[in-house]
Order: sequence, then C-alpha cells, then structure tokens
Amino acid sequence: MPGSSLAVGIIASAAALTVGLAAVSTASVLGQRLAGAADAAALAAADAASGAVTGVPCERAAQVAEASGALIVGCDLDGLIATVTVSARFGVLTAAARARAGPPS
Repeated sequence: MPGSSLAVGIIASAAALTVGLAAVSTASVLGQRLAGAADAAALAAADAASGAVTGVPCERAAQVAEASGALIVGCDLDGLIATVTVSARFGVLTAAARARAGPPS
C-alpha cells in the first residue's frame, strides 16, 4: 500500500501547515489589537495632560489599556506629548506595542 502512506504524509503536512498558519494569524491579530490599545492609551494620556479630560495621564492610559486587554509597560510624558508602551501575553511569549500622541510640533 504505497499510496496510503503517501496520502497520510500529505494529510499530515497539510495539517501542520494549517496549524502554523493559524498561529501566525493569531499573532497578527494580537499585534493589531495591541497597536490599537497603545494608540488609545496614548491619546487618553495626552488628553489628560492637556486638561481635555480630568485625571492623571498615566492612570488614564492604564485604564484604557486595561479595557483593551493590555497592560501598561511604560508611560512617559514630555510636556503634552505622551508615549505609551503596552504588552500582552501570546502563549509563552510577550508582545508589545508603543504609541505616541500629543499636539503637532
């Protein structure tokens, strides 16, 4: 039965490829979600720094990031410009994204 072992090999290869593509797709979605969370958190911090909303800028950023399922790793303010870094777990790895928001220079 030489044909059956070939068929099993082809099916196993297709299954391994499918699992690999699913993992890459999931990582891509997580990266986009983190980028959005970082953008929103940076905007929230910049708004709080400018006085557009009340609160402490980095605390506002942490609230927004947490609502998006991310954790604040870093929050820096330079005047009215906020730079925020967020992270989330992807299996055993940690993914991170950074965003900057503030008035134009």
